[in-house]
Amino acid sequence: MDLVRHLRYFTVVAEELHFGNAAIRLGMAQPPLSQRIKRLEEELGVRLFDRSARQVQLTEAGRLLLGEAREIVARVDRLHELARHGHGAVLKVGVPPDLGPAVIAGLVAGFREGNPEVRLAPAEIWTADQLAALAEGAIDVGVVRHPVTAPGLDFGQVLAQPQGVLLAKEDPLARGGEVHLADLAGRELLMPPREGEPGLYAEVLAECRRHGYVPPQVHQGAGLGMVLAGAAVAFGPREELPGLAWRPLLGSPIICRVSTAWRAETVAVAAFSAVAVRTLKERAGMVDEGAAPVRRVSRRPGVLA
Repeated sequence: MDLVRHLRYFTVVAEELHFGNAAIRLGMAQPPLSQRIKRLEEELGVRLFDRSARQVQLTEAGRLLLGEAREIVARVDRLHELARHGHGAVLKVGVPPDLGPAVIAGLVAGFREGNPEVRLAPAEIWTADQLAALAEGAIDVGVVRHPVTAPGLDFGQVLAQPQGVLLAKEDPLARGGEVHLADLAGRELLMPPREGEPGLYAEVLAECRRHGYVPPQVHQGAGLGMVLAGAAVAFGPREELPGLAWRPLLGSPIICRVSTAWRAETVAVAAFSAVAVRTLKERAGMVDEGAAPVRRVSRRPGVLA
């Protein structure tokens, strides 16, 4: 039996006192987690939890074990960290697939400048998959989009970025100024995949409905081919792309919020988080969440809430 891994499972269940929540935090299904806790109890010869239909409580043996288990897990994590630093440390990072090559290049270059002994290994992963990867230890730190709820994770400074609308240059709205969300009526919408960005997906569509835009169809993906073809519109930061036009949205109703996230903070994780804040401000035009424009936009006459 992998005792350290089973002790890690035990500490999470002990902190949550709920097998379902603990399974979510660990990025695994509940039945295997219950089986592994039972296996640990069999190995140690004691019952660690009192389980009932309504609650889970630590037994006296469980309470005595918890402090020792946490220390063992922390020491093993520290050993792995020391080993990585001694043999060419690697920091595994998750970033959204549509973050943009210039931003990713800035993250790599900025981190390398201050941490030459640590190699940054970025992987393009949507927020929901990053949360699972962080829980499993598959990545060390991620750049995630809010709103997001993930027990057991810590989050860095939240940055905000007002979104405009990207249209084909032939679209009549491309020749105007600010666009009201209701002006997009009848146009299909391209968004990041719902499974990958569930919080952002729900928030954006709710904001669209609130201001009179109900897309006849929502396409999911990272590429802008459908927008270029005039088959859909998309929300995003200001950028100049061949064949496309970007227009600001009246009242800044759509705002993208981003932060770093991690399970265990190390020197390298803290360094990357600081670099991410600086890079996202410099290369993506993001601002501190409190400095973002207040959403002020009236409904078009005749548009219902």
